[in-house]
Amino acid sequence: QVQFVESGGGLVQPGGSLRLSCAASGFTFSSYGMSWYRRQASGKERELVAAISIANVRTNYADSVKGRFTISRDNAKSTVYLQMDSLKPEDAAVYYCNAGFTRPALGNDYWGQGTQVTVSS
Repeated sequence: QVQFVESGGGLVQPGGSLRLSCAASGFTFSSYGMSWYRRQASGKERELVAAISIANVRTNYADSVKGRFTISRDNAKSTVYLQMDSLKPEDAAVYYCNAGFTRPALGNDYWGQGTQVTVSS
């Protein structure tokens, strides 16, 4: 069973940092690119925020987070990370991870619970 378990969210002041983690299972992690998505408000579609290729060769970021967010992965732990620095109120969202570099590679049926990030003073 494919599973994604996100963690590391919380409340942070503008300008602060958070590191999100996503533990994946149920598929061969090292064979897939991995991505982070976020949903910023109820009813909005998930937005692709950052992606990392299979062998860490390539990364891709949404323009809104370039230079502030860094995606990384640990294939030995089947875990993908998102380091978020210089956080802004508009970064507040529920963050999710999934397999794939540009879209969910395993289909749209597999999503974790996400982790809530709140940016507020």
